[in-house]
Amino acid sequence: MSRPLSDQERRKQISIRGIVGAENVAELKRGFNRHLYFTLVKDRNVATPRDYYFALAHTVRDHLVGRWIRTQQYYYERDPKRIYYLSLEFYMGRTLQNTMINLGLQNACDEAVYQLGLDIEELEEIEEDAGLGNGGLGRLAACFLDSMATLGLAAYGYGIRYEYGIFNQKIRNGWQVEEADDWLRHGNPWEKARPEYMLPVHFYGRVEHTANGTKWVDTQVVLALPYDTPVPGYMNNTVNTMRLWSARAPNDFNLRDFNVGDYIQAVLDRNLAENISRVLYPNDNFFEGKELRLKQEYFVVAATLQDIIRRFKASKFGSTESVRTVFDSFPDQVAIQLNDTHPAMAIPELMRIFVDIEKLPWSKAWDITKQTFAYTNHTVLPEALERWPVDLVEKLLPRHLEIIYEINQRHLDHIAFLFPNDVDRLRRMSLIEEGGTKRINMAHLCIVGSHAVNGVAKIHSEIVKSEVFRDFAELEPDKFQNKTNGITPRRWLLLCNPGLAELIAEKIGDDYVRDLSQLAKLHEFVDDDLFIREVAKVKQENKVKFALYLEKEYKVKINPSSMFDVHVKRIHEYKRQLMNCLHIITMYNRIKRDPVKLFVPRTVIIGGKAAPGYHMAKMIIKLINAVAQVVNNDPVVGSKLKVIFLENYRVSLAEKVIPATDLSEQISTAVTEASGTGNMKFMLNGALTIGTMDGANVEMAEEAGEENLFIFGMRVEDVAELDKDGYNAQQYYDRLPELKQAVDQIRSGFFSSDEPDLFRDVVDMLFHHDRFKVFADYEAYVKCQEKVSELYLNSKAWTKMVIRNIAAAGKFSSDRTIKEYARDIWHVEPSDLKIPPPNEPREGAEDRTPNGTAARA
Repeated sequence: MSRPLSDQERRKQISIRGIVGAENVAELKRGFNRHLYFTLVKDRNVATPRDYYFALAHTVRDHLVGRWIRTQQYYYERDPKRIYYLSLEFYMGRTLQNTMINLGLQNACDEAVYQLGLDIEELEEIEEDAGLGNGGLGRLAACFLDSMATLGLAAYGYGIRYEYGIFNQKIRNGWQVEEADDWLRHGNPWEKARPEYMLPVHFYGRVEHTANGTKWVDTQVVLALPYDTPVPGYMNNTVNTMRLWSARAPNDFNLRDFNVGDYIQAVLDRNLAENISRVLYPNDNFFEGKELRLKQEYFVVAATLQDIIRRFKASKFGSTESVRTVFDSFPDQVAIQLNDTHPAMAIPELMRIFVDIEKLPWSKAWDITKQTFAYTNHTVLPEALERWPVDLVEKLLPRHLEIIYEINQRHLDHIAFLFPNDVDRLRRMSLIEEGGTKRINMAHLCIVGSHAVNGVAKIHSEIVKSEVFRDFAELEPDKFQNKTNGITPRRWLLLCNPGLAELIAEKIGDDYVRDLSQLAKLHEFVDDDLFIREVAKVKQENKVKFALYLEKEYKVKINPSSMFDVHVKRIHEYKRQLMNCLHIITMYNRIKRDPVKLFVPRTVIIGGKAAPGYHMAKMIIKLINAVAQVVNNDPVVGSKLKVIFLENYRVSLAEKVIPATDLSEQISTAVTEASGTGNMKFMLNGALTIGTMDGANVEMAEEAGEENLFIFGMRVEDVAELDKDGYNAQQYYDRLPELKQAVDQIRSGFFSSDEPDLFRDVVDMLFHHDRFKVFADYEAYVKCQEKVSELYLNSKAWTKMVIRNIAAAGKFSSDRTIKEYARDIWHVEPSDLKIPPPNEPREGAEDRTPNGTAARA
């Protein structure tokens, strides 16, 4: 149970977690008991922990709702430019604690719940993660929503309310097994259904060209039911909206087609329509061209654009009339950011609305469309790029295919005019890929249909310009930008690491929470012995707490003084968990060879999910678990080396492991990781990084100084050189005895004695088709790990390097990223205006709402 605050702590009342205040506590207790009694159960003696969680969630939600309504009223009256962030994924995690922090209620809630005889941490653990994303792309979207609200932008997240999120991962006998993530089974206290804004979405059908224009007819209709989730900014009373669409069959679905009266079958077939929002596709950095996925992509786009246009037409300084019928000002009022190519069908859909429904001439519609959209590219891996078969698009969205063809024709006419007789350039730049199955290159559609294209780290944006989309960048160099990713410090410091957050606030004040660049002030304390000890103490406390969690969950005794060496992210060949595994085997062999030699104890923690259809990734998980089984049960090794595979890695588990980490593994092959954001989370929480010069690691090294990271391995130019010469894995195997020993052990069945050939596919891949060149970086990696161990022996020197890293982490706030998007792409200014809270009167211009006007959505 949480302990009560001491008098000293009460006096301190660090504002980053909110003020305690007797009135606040009493009000929260009243709200809690009211919700427990009226909403849930009549008798506290029969209340379950889940009842208590829901009572607390509803109590905190009460504090959100007034601010939410007032924010939306403010937007309706002032009519600022709206920002729409379209994403197929929002990996939100849990909401309760984040809401308490952003509303400044954390300390008061802690105290209120304690006085009610409950443990707030226990209640927080009951909440399901909203796992509506796969990894970095979805979590980035969630961080961006937090930053947009904190910066006072009139922003909306639009996506799909998947009934089943990213699968729950179970490890059975070392293998990954997937279970459905039924995250809504107990209800979701944070969402509000808005049936009054339900919208139709059309599929299939045919196109009619008439004298009065083009019509898309004989379509199948699916209804999009919106669910709104509040997104509070940090301590500014702004509450924005994330609107997620759920698919519903119309009441007459299929019934018109059943002349013989098969009513029962028609009702059962409603599932076919509602399957659209049933489940998140569990692929990360891999394109799976399934019809249901294309339906999802168009579903979110079609519903969202109708909503955007409704709001554009109706929203004008408090007027209740539909005043806007002219679209000239559309790009001045609306900015739409496409989070990768997944929502790319928004481009032809907006053109369809403008041309077919609003009757705009093509050239004007195209000009407005281009000025409205901007596209973020998230990967350069060819297997991840979306390329939809023309036949599928023609069947599902026949009018959109016509529009895409028209866009392409005009685009190619322009290229042909600029580069006469350059047929190869036309082929390279076409939106349609010929040869074999004709496909639509969705990245090309996004580039042609947007006014801005950005990568997500400096190195990635350079590769996008100079290699992947070189022809396009040569044509329009000013269109291409960089926006290095960031993370929200609210969740990734205040929430997950309160000890460190408060220690920093004591040293430099609490303004850093809104302006993370202020962390640079910590450079003054790098040589402060007391601060060094305090930082080390916070880390040790986090490690002890996490070691207890591991012991409880995995029944493995962990030495909290050992180095916590952590590699958590999606399992993928390019992220090179295999290289980490080879290092574990190398360490194991060294201990066995010389058991009495000084060895820096390590707990290696690897976690992450493999896409269910990704055979090699699943084999990598099995291998890690097989190696762990041998290492953890070898008495010669003892506590010197432990290996743990973290089951079901997700946002709420990241919040536990990241603050406890000493060494962060960011070891992708140079040129493969677009940015990474886990790397930033570890840096902010006082872990040191071992990594390649890939993604945002490059900028982390720039900010902190390369000497304060453990950088190793091939750089971009080295990889290019090796590709040119040809990568030969055998050479490294023949030259490096420790690598040979580790590989031979895997091949011979040393780690799979019941099935000696179990890992034959893995070894075969490493020798014959390893695109990510694990053996080429193995030697440099092992040597770099030796430097890590050497520094870890000197606790003071290690902690000083930690402080330098934290002090250099300011750039990697998503607040900075969003300010750059706002100024360079959306052309809006962030606002530090604080909307008055619900218990204070609105002022001046805010009072111009017509009497009785409710908050508009």
